Amino acid sequence: MGCFSGVPCFPGLVDLYDSCAQWVCVLLSFGLSDTSDSDLELSSIRHQPEGLEQLQELTKFTKKELQSLYRGFKNECPSGLVDEDTFKLIYAQFFPQGDASMYAHFLFNAFDVDRNGAICFENFVVGLSILLRGTVHEKLNWAFNLYDINKDGYITKEEMLAIMKSIYNMMGRYTYPIVRDDAPIEHVEKFFQKMDRNRDGVVTIEEFLETCQKDENIMSSMQLFENVI
Repeated sequence: MGCFSGVPCFPGLVDLYDSCAQWVCVLLSFGLSDTSDSDLELSSIRHQPEGLEQLQELTKFTKKELQSLYRGFKNECPSGLVDEDTFKLIYAQFFPQGDASMYAHFLFNAFDVDRNGAICFENFVVGLSILLRGTVHEKLNWAFNLYDINKDGYITKEEMLAIMKSIYNMMGRYTYPIVRDDAPIEHVEKFFQKMDRNRDGVVTIEEFLETCQKDENIMSSMQLFENVI
């Protein structure tokens, strides 16, 4: 996993992609087993998604991929909307050895671009498209938004520490090798040593983009799940 593999400058990236990849596989398994409702226009759900053509324009998924993802999404979330509690329950399935609730909270906020307390299918597939098939710039911007908890345009040490603690809690206390209690703080310090180029105590999007794009480990880790679908 990313936070234990010597890539301290991008905590949680591989874990994020790994859980997204597993969720996609779950959605596709539901979608492929249900051959009905080939179009997205379903009257039985509370939230109606955008049409296929518009979603194809907003994402890098094909019509067939969107149909399969939607059928799986509908099976997991019949109302067409995912609230935070449901999101946490789904996410917890992928990390049974730890407590994924706090990391799922941060991830939910990154997907909930409308800030209305629910993730609709459009928000989900647009975010997923960026994570799996976006440009390097798009993926890095999405990751920065995840780490910038209060969305003020800066990553502080307090925010990164909260993210790191949530990742270690998610991975569980029974990882090997054993994780020290001060490991999250150490990770944050390494992150800022590398990212905070002007040493002002915060990381800007410009610093984040510049540092990440010069790091071969980060660039390679971002390509791990490009062909998950």
